[in-house]
Amino acid sequence: MIPQCSPKASYQAHKSEIDGAISRVLESGWYVLGEECQQFEREYANFNQLPYAIGVASGTDAVEIALRGVGVGQGDNVITVSHTAVATAAAIRRIGADPLFVDISADFTMDPKSLQWLIAKLKEPIAAIVVVHLYGHPADMRTIMEIASSNKITVIEDCAQAHGATVEGLPVGSFGEAACYSFYPTKNLAALGDGGMIVCSDEGLYQQCLLLRQYGWRDRANSEIQGFNSRLDEIQAAILRVKLKYLRPANERRREIADYYFQNLADLPLRLPRIAKGAQHVFHQFVIRHSARDDLRSELMNQNIDTAIHYPKPVHRQSAYMNPGYAPMPLIQTDRICQEILSLPMYPQLTQAELELVCNAIHKAMN
Repeated sequence: MIPQCSPKASYQAHKSEIDGAISRVLESGWYVLGEECQQFEREYANFNQLPYAIGVASGTDAVEIALRGVGVGQGDNVITVSHTAVATAAAIRRIGADPLFVDISADFTMDPKSLQWLIAKLKEPIAAIVVVHLYGHPADMRTIMEIASSNKITVIEDCAQAHGATVEGLPVGSFGEAACYSFYPTKNLAALGDGGMIVCSDEGLYQQCLLLRQYGWRDRANSEIQGFNSRLDEIQAAILRVKLKYLRPANERRREIADYYFQNLADLPLRLPRIAKGAQHVFHQFVIRHSARDDLRSELMNQNIDTAIHYPKPVHRQSAYMNPGYAPMPLIQTDRICQEILSLPMYPQLTQAELELVCNAIHKAMN
């Protein structure tokens, strides 16, 4: 079986270094918010060309803390997309705000025209926009930031699937007020458990997020604000420091795999991923579209090729979020693509022989 993703392969690729990093933490006797976390925060801020980074327990927590940090709270409206991991909407609801979903473009990210339409239609104020860079492809940040700026709306970037992606040479995460990352084991930069990060350029926001992640403490004797517990532990930070050194070549390998798919699947009646001008995709997923998606998936499984559907049901169609107020506009593209998308095997350790097997299996399934 060729898996769709392989956290185990990601670990094994750097096993000796990772094992050494874990041993270093265990021997230190300091397991929470120590030197490893501080070093990783500095290194990851530098990787993203920003001055500040705050390690937290998960990508979901990162979005929640960033929103709280910019002052979004109970009863506020936050615009985002419905074609995303439910974590994006969950973080918005955890602070008591309401997610308002807009449609997506053909590249699976927020459609600026839908965003502009909703802002013009709504009579209520909008506290923030959470832009999701999905599957490793950057959203149209230039246009979105122009819309947000003209309407005086704060932008938070959800970069959970886009470690290292760029827009016109600038890293995703460097456009909005803050950017949020996940280090879940399947991500391009993956821990061996949960983990997340907030990066930003504003010192005041940085200080606020530091307080929020640990009970509002600056001094352990006094909670200055009502914070909570969301800390990136030392073992995960040490593992991520090892893997960060290899993120750029790993992303380059993902692009090589994508190029092979583009070249070898171009003659089939499939919709292959679209890459916007000026965007550098990091292919967290390679997502194709086909009208008979379920049949194709079944045929590939019969040939020992694992695939995945990210995501089969948009957030606004899920029971917990079927609030008519959350979808104030028709989400035509969102609803359509969820019936057609299929994620092919994508991880840097895929071999040339395995790629040939995958492509041959797809050709066989469609002939």
